[in-house]
Amino acid sequence: MKKIILASASPRRRELLNQIGIEHDVLVSDIDESGPCKLPPKLYVESLATMKAKAVAKDLKYKKEDILVIGADTIVVLGNEILGKPKDSQDAKNMLGILSGKMHIVYTGVTVINANNNHMESFVEGTKVYFREMTKKEIDSYVSTKEPLDKAGSYGIQGRGGVFVEKIEGDYFTVMGLPICKLYETLQRF
Repeated sequence: MKKIILASASPRRRELLNQIGIEHDVLVSDIDESGPCKLPPKLYVESLATMKAKAVAKDLKYKKEDILVIGADTIVVLGNEILGKPKDSQDAKNMLGILSGKMHIVYTGVTVINANNNHMESFVEGTKVYFREMTKKEIDSYVSTKEPLDKAGSYGIQGRGGVFVEKIEGDYFTVMGLPICKLYETLQRF
């Protein structure tokens, strides 16, 4: 088995890799994600995943062992608007307010790259998420837990934010930030 490096600080992605028995280390990339998005959402999230994987892989290129780097990024899209991680509590409240009672799509882009030979594969998975109507009190209470502050779209389906989700169409793990079935299939090709 090749050594696996996760190019992400996300504890949820680490948990998911552990859940499916993939031993890995974590090296967080230093790419700047704050710039304006000029790409369509699926291309944008794929490009972020690729930039993360490449940034970490370049530092590992001359190691003697084969090392696979996994880069991933997740965005929430409502209409044509990308909702990233909130800047602060008020931003989280605003995001949840506009998601209330609506369907949005969560895209997770993943790139796997072999640091030694630069063989690379990328994919994007999308899942439709339907939120029920939320009251201002529910939103305020949820944001006060601080759970939404480090998550795209200001919620975590696997946590307390799951109470707002009426249904999904697609892969649950895509919403968590790592489509494990598709990732597993991709890793098998390496």
